[in-house]
Amino acid sequence: MKFDKKLLLIIFSCYFSTVAAQRQMEYLDRGLVAVTTQRGHIAVSWRLLATDHPQTSFNLYRSSQGKVVRLNPAPLSASTFFTDSATQISLDNRYYVRAVVKGNEQQKSAEFLVKANAPNYLSVPLQTPAGYAPNDASVGDLDGDGSYEIILHQTGTGHDNSHSGITDPPIFQAYKMDGTLLWTINLGINIREGAHYTQFMVYDLDGDGKAELAMKTADGSRDGKGKIIGEGARDWRNASGYILAGPEYLTIFDGLTGAALFTTAYLPPRHPDTSAPSSDQLKKLWGDGYGNRMDRFLAGVAYLDGKNPSLIMARGYYTRTVIAAWDFKDKKLTSRWVFDTEDGTAGNKAYRGQGNHSLSIADVDQDGKDEIVYGAMVVDDNGKGLYSTGLGHGDALHVSDLDPERPGLEVFDIQERFDDAGAHFRDAKTGENLWKKASVKSGDDGEGPGRGLALNIDPRYAGSECWVAGAGITGIFDRKGNRIADKTPPCNMGIYWDGDLLSELLNGTAVYKWDYLQEKTSVLLSAVGCIANNGTKATPVLSADLFGDWREEVIYGTADHRELRIFTTDIPTKHRLYTFMHNPQYRLSIAWQNVAYNQPPHTDYYIDETMHMPALPNLKIIKATKR
Repeated sequence: MKFDKKLLLIIFSCYFSTVAAQRQMEYLDRGLVAVTTQRGHIAVSWRLLATDHPQTSFNLYRSSQGKVVRLNPAPLSASTFFTDSATQISLDNRYYVRAVVKGNEQQKSAEFLVKANAPNYLSVPLQTPAGYAPNDASVGDLDGDGSYEIILHQTGTGHDNSHSGITDPPIFQAYKMDGTLLWTINLGINIREGAHYTQFMVYDLDGDGKAELAMKTADGSRDGKGKIIGEGARDWRNASGYILAGPEYLTIFDGLTGAALFTTAYLPPRHPDTSAPSSDQLKKLWGDGYGNRMDRFLAGVAYLDGKNPSLIMARGYYTRTVIAAWDFKDKKLTSRWVFDTEDGTAGNKAYRGQGNHSLSIADVDQDGKDEIVYGAMVVDDNGKGLYSTGLGHGDALHVSDLDPERPGLEVFDIQERFDDAGAHFRDAKTGENLWKKASVKSGDDGEGPGRGLALNIDPRYAGSECWVAGAGITGIFDRKGNRIADKTPPCNMGIYWDGDLLSELLNGTAVYKWDYLQEKTSVLLSAVGCIANNGTKATPVLSADLFGDWREEVIYGTADHRELRIFTTDIPTKHRLYTFMHNPQYRLSIAWQNVAYNQPPHTDYYIDETMHMPALPNLKIIKATKR
């Protein structure tokens, strides 16, 4: 008897999902959203949840001028998208859906109002402090109602670790989607502003159905209630603007109020024996004496026990690397484990200098528990080293089922130097190097490749395509490392935007489609009036599946810094997938997307036109007990 290997894998994964531990996951509502289209219609989409009955269908209703109309003659089951071409956009229109299960209508979703002549985006008014601009953001359900709020990093003058100079204090604000400001947190003068200093995690860490915020703090940090952390009058900055002395804290803030819930010492400290180490002491520990390598921070959230989320806070990747796992229960932080390349543990030295300007969290060994993919090395769920490739530091990092013909996940990583591994493609579980590409110095390029992408953009080849910006690595490569195109599209972020199951390209303030036959791009979205963040990185405030169907939204700030604009696709689709935010790896990707050099999120399953429906994750949905 001949068996379909892919079908057997699907059956196994479905079985495994039923026996693996249930992961705690936030409650989500239908997330219905509607926007006007260029043709004068209204595009409506809503969430399919991973917990929905497989045969769930939907009835869509429109309310306008006191009249309620069902828009579909038969329940909608092919997709969770509908184009309303029979309404007038010059009128206010309200939409809602009711799920239909076994012929019975379920409760009504929240209504969504499309105001008369509304633009093709959602507007979130901001109260940006003078001299600041909106930068990276994350999302979490702060009040437990099933919809997301936005936690926004407002940035003033900043400096990279390698540059001296005084910076403005980092400021964080929480907004509801209608622009209601919930709180403002000011981290104060003893936290430097820049891409590498403040990594903020937004997640329901204690399982109460409402998200918390975790950040590194210092003397003078002020929470959302105005309470000062540490000694408010202390100034630990040196003449060059670096902060190399004084206490360092880790604080959990209440997501709804911004109040500091718990503060403890940050792990690891700059030096184990003194709060004011000398330049020589710092250089011995971290590789330089002025804080460049020492103050490189990363962060994430991982299900280390397969059930509950743990906070991951890390320091260093050029030389010494320390990763600390924390659990937050009963309003207290407790240390779960600390991985340190320099603590004398046998084998840990091999993990030194392997980190990137980003990380990923994924279950690479498929045991139901997450690992920390820290650039060219991986730390297991128990805090022990899983493997180190020894290939060293890089910037971009992508982890997913990049090759669907191989079991498990793969990693595409770049190395910021010139040698035979400017980029490499490896097995995520074992670290086996499947192929690599040499980087070559040219012109004024003094570091090597700084960008790399792995997305499925060409349907002629199974798996994701990979490419690199610069350093002599030219063209697009298939999952086996074969060059399949000479020209390359932008090498920045990816997004699911149009109606097919190929990824689109997100670069600056535009969404592009790759024409794989002509080897060129076409513009699908141009966010006029908006600006990109982070200089040459040209990243959005956030890209994520915030609401609507399985496709993703993108948030940009406006040029006047007074508004966020959220764009959602108005392109019809015939495909139906459960919301990406119920895919465990994807949801954690949104938590770490703001970390250092932003990277696009990835699911833990492969997506293309020939795919089977992905196995449903085994989730324990947490609803807030108090609203």
